[in-house]
Amino acid sequence: MAASSVARSATTRFPPNFVSKPSQSDHFKTALNFDPRFKRCRIALAVASLRSDDNDRSRNGGDGHNHLVGGALELDSSALEDFPYDVVSKDLHTLPRPLSSTHLSNSVSDGSRLRVAYQGVRGAYSESAAEKAYPNCEAVPCEQFDTAFEAVERWLVDRAVLPIENSLGGSIHRNYDLLLRHRLHIVGEVKLAVRHCLLANLGVEVEDLKRVLSHPQALSQCEHTLTKLGLVREAVDDTAGAAKHVAFHKLKNTGAVASSAAADIYGLTILAQDIQDDCDNVTRFLMLAREPIIPGTDRPFKTSIVFSLEEGPGVLFKALAVFALRQINLTKIESRPLRKQPLRASDDNNGRYFDYLFYADFEASMADQSAQNALRHLKEFATFLRVLGSYPMDRSMI
Repeated sequence: MAASSVARSATTRFPPNFVSKPSQSDHFKTALNFDPRFKRCRIALAVASLRSDDNDRSRNGGDGHNHLVGGALELDSSALEDFPYDVVSKDLHTLPRPLSSTHLSNSVSDGSRLRVAYQGVRGAYSESAAEKAYPNCEAVPCEQFDTAFEAVERWLVDRAVLPIENSLGGSIHRNYDLLLRHRLHIVGEVKLAVRHCLLANLGVEVEDLKRVLSHPQALSQCEHTLTKLGLVREAVDDTAGAAKHVAFHKLKNTGAVASSAAADIYGLTILAQDIQDDCDNVTRFLMLAREPIIPGTDRPFKTSIVFSLEEGPGVLFKALAVFALRQINLTKIESRPLRKQPLRASDDNNGRYFDYLFYADFEASMADQSAQNALRHLKEFATFLRVLGSYPMDRSMI
């Protein structure tokens, strides 16, 4: 059950006059026109002519058209449309519509605030994480994780803040896969304590509720409380989306598990706070950008990598040993199937085995000689190795 979305504009209208906005990229020029009737900004991104050499043409199938230049995807003007990004309001019809993968457009900022993409709608925990990572930022909602990655690549936003793991629910595998598919860099991390609330419309009491909506993980994290209340659980895409749905349809027998911020945005009543079964419920988010940061040694750093290995006895042990030999603390390792080649025939013809990518985090900066030596050692027998980012660790109190 997804919350109703605002109807999209059928055609794309380009403003008659363009005012250029300075950018770090010379591939795109941003145009802005303000329509006072709607009190919102409209933008169009004009794709400048792109120079390509023989290598570019061969990489793009020999057709001479660049689809990926400097990590930024080329925009098709047919994908642009008006996008309402209005001032926060309790009127659900004026809340900003999330970016979708087929309608990637948005207003431009005045240059004084970073624009940070997150997945979900207003009131999502990811929005809180974005504001914690970048105080005073302009948080931009996106419908899907993929959309947030693309929004950064297409210069529609400056950063993205996306969840990568939860202390109770484990890893968000979708985002691990997207880290490899896209060419963004991890430039930081932020940890957010998740505090679930039971929300309902004004005048509704706990006794009136028959069912509750939320993200599957949120429902499982509040299982004890929801079972005690005898509520039927129904899973939706995200917690804030559940709150928006309950408010939009003025449901009287249905509540939502979401944040207190969502209650404030959608005008809902908080019937109960901190209803999660485990108080140590923390989600770790990654901060993503088009360009990497220069790693330092002035504070604790973490480095994230992805690599693949040949099949054989002890190969994974050797890979992990390159860190242990140098006293580098490995904080996480996650295996994901190699999508384009998930199965490989064994050398002795005794069958086929799964081929994996390994994602790993370790506590060291790429400015450290020991970290550089460890990756040189790993590269000796790794079939693939990529550094996803070297960034400051989040040591703040959660």
